[in-house]
Amino acid sequence: MDACMDTRLVFVHALSPLHAGTGQGIGIIDLPIAREKATGIPFLPGSSLKGSLRDLCQDKEKQKVIFGPDKNPEEHSGAAQFSDQRLLLLPIRSLVGTFAWATSPYILQRFVREAKLAGFNNLPPIPKPLKETDCVITKTCRLEYPNPKKIFLEDLDLDPSDKQEDKTKATCWADWLAPRLFPEEPDWQAMLKERFCIVHDDLLSFLLETATEVSARIVLKDDTKTADNLWYEETLPVETVLSGLILAKPPLMFTKDSLPQNDRLTATEIFNDLKGLITRAGAVQLGGKATVGHGLCTIKIVDPLANVKVGECNVNT
Repeated sequence: MDACMDTRLVFVHALSPLHAGTGQGIGIIDLPIAREKATGIPFLPGSSLKGSLRDLCQDKEKQKVIFGPDKNPEEHSGAAQFSDQRLLLLPIRSLVGTFAWATSPYILQRFVREAKLAGFNNLPPIPKPLKETDCVITKTCRLEYPNPKKIFLEDLDLDPSDKQEDKTKATCWADWLAPRLFPEEPDWQAMLKERFCIVHDDLLSFLLETATEVSARIVLKDDTKTADNLWYEETLPVETVLSGLILAKPPLMFTKDSLPQNDRLTATEIFNDLKGLITRAGAVQLGGKATVGHGLCTIKIVDPLANVKVGECNVNT
């Protein structure tokens, strides 16, 4: 089967703070978010996405085929395989425009690698800020402070590139992402194009440590209503965007000899079933702290063959 026919690109957009934890922390944060060991980049484990979608599936037979058996998992694997969902866009507080969706050249390079596996080709070239104090914005950016021309993210002041080539590249990326992240939502597409910002890799590493949310939580004693326990937990902020892959292949036990050909789910049928679960649910809860409203997310499974208008750049998939 062709790679682009059994692999889909996935976007996860956080509508409330997202806590994909790793258990007990060793620093001042008791419950940190999951991060890659080498890069420190936050991610949502694929098991979290798989588990939440599995719970939405009420058809027990399809649930067993698509996600694997609930009991006796040694029987066979599920037909859908979920990669970790890795950070793509991090919302950062901005002096102008409220917030920016920040990313970096390394994040985009890795996204291109995964997008190609899902059948997307000819993605826009990636602009690279030369210094840690530089950034690249789109032609329609609303983040720029007028005089002097600066981008203020958190307490950092950045110099936007004045090269038209860099602005064109950033605009092409925003044009490519917007309709796939927010299909049929022109206002949100415009918002992404106005707030898309590419920063230096080193600066993003700094922001990954300082721009996540850390909240103090307490347990009260029933009789005195005084604090019995205090801990700190970390979350990815609202508007965070992550991306990853879903692969669809028939389970190993369902060979041609063991199951009639017309009874097997094709990759297209598996993806359609997953999309149906997501559409009916609207928002899907991912990660921990569900009872306090954390982890509400929208999920988009993107078909590389879909006809998507990408703005003036006219980048083909």
